[in-house]
Amino acid sequence: MMQKILLTRGIPCCSKLLFSSFQNVSHASNLQVRNISNKFISTKLLPVSTQFVQSRNLFIRVEETPNPLTLKFLPGEKILENAGRTYEFSSASGAKQSPLAIQLFRVEGVKNVFFGEDFISITKQSEDEDWGVMKPNIFATIMDYIQSGKPVITDLATLEAQPTDTTIMPEDDDVVAMIKELLESRIKPMVQEDGGDVIFKGYEDGVVKLKLQGACTGCPSSSITLKSGIKNMMQFYVPEIQDVVEIKDEADQLIEDELKKFETKLGKSAE
Repeated sequence: MMQKILLTRGIPCCSKLLFSSFQNVSHASNLQVRNISNKFISTKLLPVSTQFVQSRNLFIRVEETPNPLTLKFLPGEKILENAGRTYEFSSASGAKQSPLAIQLFRVEGVKNVFFGEDFISITKQSEDEDWGVMKPNIFATIMDYIQSGKPVITDLATLEAQPTDTTIMPEDDDVVAMIKELLESRIKPMVQEDGGDVIFKGYEDGVVKLKLQGACTGCPSSSITLKSGIKNMMQFYVPEIQDVVEIKDEADQLIEDELKKFETKLGKSAE
């Protein structure tokens, strides 16, 4: 096994999304509010800390994410056929549709597993868990499974036949349809570059409700992403929107609590 390590600067949460939303505002006079699909703004992310691990014909790249408890593993090939879908698992018992996720939960310290089109985001239990100890086992698990040729998600055809959170339904009004189109075409691709995703949970009285997944769950910069990134972009294209809020479940709260403990320890050590 060969290893090559490249260390560079980290990035703020969803920097591409934030930059794009600022461009939207500054160029408002030149854009049409209701036309989304053909106005994708291309920007570059700042470099991230990266580790490369090669074994046989598989090449895995590891990137830091804005969430200090989450790393993004990229095996250099697609692991999901449908680019628009992501899958998140918070326990082995709830990962029956993914044998790979079940195996990853056997690595001591793994709390959450998130699959994107060509990456796997792993969140550890707490800052006390050592990535240096965990990563070799994660590498081996991913390598062995992908090289076996088995699907990452079983019964994928059935799952993909089901509507997603951004599927426009007959009962959706124009505002909800525009929100879903904006999420699908502009926001989700940017958030997924940071190893996470946003799930549409509803719209009521001018308020968009979203659930954060993967590296975005409990991320210290998630509030900035929501208010300065997603909210600004949504309000630019859909003026009816008054606010964007995050919907959390129990697992999300546990991750956020661990991050707060981590930040408290960092603050004390800096004093």
